[in-house]
Amino acid sequence: MENVIQPQPGIMDIQLYQGGASHAEGVSDVVKLSSNENPFGPSDAVKEAVRKSVHELHRYPSIDHLSLRRAIAQVHKLDADRIICGVGSDEIISFLCNAYAGPGDEVIHTEHGFAMYRISTLAAGATPVEVPERERTVDVDAILDACCFRTKLVFIANPANPTGTMIGGNEVARLADGLPPQTLLVLDGAYAEYVDGFDGGASLVDSRDNVIMTRTFSKLYGLGGLRIGWGYGPAPVIDVLNRVRGPFNLSQTQLVAAEAAIRDRGYAERCRAENARLRTWLAEALAGLGVPSDTSCANFVLARFSDQDEAEACEAYLRSRGLLVRKVAGYKLPNCLRITVGDESACRRVVHAVGEFREVR
Repeated sequence: MENVIQPQPGIMDIQLYQGGASHAEGVSDVVKLSSNENPFGPSDAVKEAVRKSVHELHRYPSIDHLSLRRAIAQVHKLDADRIICGVGSDEIISFLCNAYAGPGDEVIHTEHGFAMYRISTLAAGATPVEVPERERTVDVDAILDACCFRTKLVFIANPANPTGTMIGGNEVARLADGLPPQTLLVLDGAYAEYVDGFDGGASLVDSRDNVIMTRTFSKLYGLGGLRIGWGYGPAPVIDVLNRVRGPFNLSQTQLVAAEAAIRDRGYAERCRAENARLRTWLAEALAGLGVPSDTSCANFVLARFSDQDEAEACEAYLRSRGLLVRKVAGYKLPNCLRITVGDESACRRVVHAVGEFREVR
C-alpha cells in the first residue's frame, strides 16, 4: 500500500546540515578548528551567570527577553523594541522564511552562502535561487539581476562564511535600494563583531524599511553550545517575527549567559584583538608555504590549494595529526579548507603540519 503520509514539497530536497568534525579516529590530542568557535570560550562572568541560573531551572523564562534586549540595545546603541532574540541566528533566519516566503516565492542566496539559507527556504515551501559570486565575494549586480516579482528575501552574510570576505557599506546600500518593493534584505552578521568599528548594518536598518540584520553569540562570545542569536529590523518586521516565535524559545540560562557576555566588553575586546593578531599571522604563514587565502574579516581563513585532491589530502594529513579543519566542497569550494583561528599553539601546529604536508606531497 502506498504511503499517503508525505511531507510538504521541498522538505525532501533538503540535505542534512553537516557540522564541523570534533573527533579524529585513533587520535586523542585533538584540536578542533572546524566550526569557527572562540578558542578561549566564554568569559568568567558568563560562567558565573550560568552557575547561578541552575537555582531557577524550575521557573519559566521571560517571554519578552526584555533584559537581554535592553543590554544589546545599550551596547550597540539600538532600539530595544526592534530587537528579537532566537535560538541562534539560525532561528531568526527560519522565522524570516516562514513569515515572508512560501510556495511560488523565491529567496536569493549567493553560491558560497551559508547552508541554512537554502534549508530554511525549502522548509518554508519557497524556491531557493542561487546567484554567482565574484572571486568568492558577494556580487551585488548578480543579485539584482536575479530579482523578480517572486523575490521575497535576499540573504547575504557580511562578512561571509565560509569565504571570510565582505563588501562595503556603499555596496550594501546599493543592494538595498535596488531591490523590488516586496523584497526584504537580510544581513547575516554572525561574524560582524570581528570587524573593528563595524555596526553589522544597523545604520542601514535604521535608514531603510526593507533591511534586517541578524547576529549571534556563538562566535566572539564563545556561546555556540548555548545557541543564542538576535535580529534587529523595522518595527513592523519584528512584530511579524514575534508572532511566529515560540513564547519560551530561550531558556533562563541562555538569557542570563547572553546578557553577561554582551556586558563584558573587556573580554570581548581581548578576544577580538587576539583573533586579529593570530588571523594575520596564520594567513601570512600559510601564504609563505604556498597556500594563499583571501583577506579574512572573520575568525577563520579559507586556505586555497591547487585542486580538490590536494585540499582533501591536506585535510586528511591534518586530521592524522589531530588537527580538524573544514572541507567546504559542499559550498562549491572543493579546492579549499576553512581553518578556524585557534589559540597561538593551535595556529602554530596547523602551519607546522601544513609545512610537513607540502614537503611530503
